[in-house]
Amino acid sequence: MSKTLACCNKFITKNEAETLAVGENLGRQCRGGEVFLLFGDLGAGKTKLLQGLAKGLGVTDVVNSPTFNILKLYKAKSVKSFCHIDAYRLNSDKDLSALGVQEFFDDKNTVTAIEWAERVKKIWPQGARQIRIKSLSEEYREIIYS
Repeated sequence: MSKTLACCNKFITKNEAETLAVGENLGRQCRGGEVFLLFGDLGAGKTKLLQGLAKGLGVTDVVNSPTFNILKLYKAKSVKSFCHIDAYRLNSDKDLSALGVQEFFDDKNTVTAIEWAERVKKIWPQGARQIRIKSLSEEYREIIYS
């Protein structure tokens, strides 16, 4: 994996293992209370990055995209839990609010990540970090973290 900016905000990965590693490194830095908003087309690598994040948090369960469940909660070792949300099938932010996600946003012992975050803009918590993933080719991905 090659860093293209000294400030560690932009990465170019050349395979799934490197995308997973970027997420894992990010997960190791989490202390709890973080909320990540993920953006990227289908197949860009959002779920792979979050699998790495979960691994970095000490989640031992298999992490898959919760597209049909919308939300999955995992026990983690470095924090109490990892909340993985997939907003792809939602029609509005109200659908997500109805699930009580604010509780996870406010929990300082939970790390939350929302795939397809653009679908639920109105409920983004202040201070949430954005992760944009773009497919540059069949194998290369650009990951921008801000």
